[in-house]
Amino acid sequence: MAYIDGFLIPVPNDKKEDYLAQARASAPIFTDLGATRIVETWGDDVKPGKVTDFFRAVAAEEGENVVFSWIEYPDKATRDDANKRMIEDPRFEALGDMPFDGKRMIFSGFVPIFDSQGELA
Repeated sequence: MAYIDGFLIPVPNDKKEDYLAQARASAPIFTDLGATRIVETWGDDVKPGKVTDFFRAVAAEEGENVVFSWIEYPDKATRDDANKRMIEDPRFEALGDMPFDGKRMIFSGFVPIFDSQGELA
């Protein structure tokens, strides 16, 4: 069953194109490591909440937007192996500095429990 790594990232609005360029450059690396799909989305209709919201979750600052993205793997073992291998993969270092504050990025692994186009857990 598929396994998903999900990400929420604060990105300065003036770094959108830099972020997109780095996402495009890193996608083939993730694919080489076993990913089957990489999706990057730029906040479009992200509203402030009364208790919490996407912006507060990553301590977004003035002039920043949020990116919601995910990487899909065929299973958790492939994802775990990819995470171990990416630490030593020189291709990631060659991408240069991230166009965002990585300390405020939220990421975690998820087991799909429903997919309207596929299997159920």
